[in-house]
Amino acid sequence: MGDNKVRKHIYISGRVQGVGFRANARQKAQTYGVNGWIKNLFDGRVEAVVEGDKDSVQQMINFLKRGPSFANVTDVEINDEPPTGNLNNFSIKY
Repeated sequence: MGDNKVRKHIYISGRVQGVGFRANARQKAQTYGVNGWIKNLFDGRVEAVVEGDKDSVQQMINFLKRGPSFANVTDVEINDEPPTGNLNNFSIKY
């Protein structure tokens, strides 16, 4: 893997469930060419892992900070993790 790969573990708070957040995120991930997953948490947040080229991951984070049109993101927590290279798509976890 090149030095340009990054992995971010992200928690998104606000009105982020029931607004198409995960489906929209999966579409964006495919557009940006990043891998990872996204899921709803029981406490109302959305959790995501995004891995890929630094610029593409940043584009994905920019989307996650906004969300789809009906979302209202109030807080985003972003943690760096070492890239693993073991993700080959972007999936919705249940």
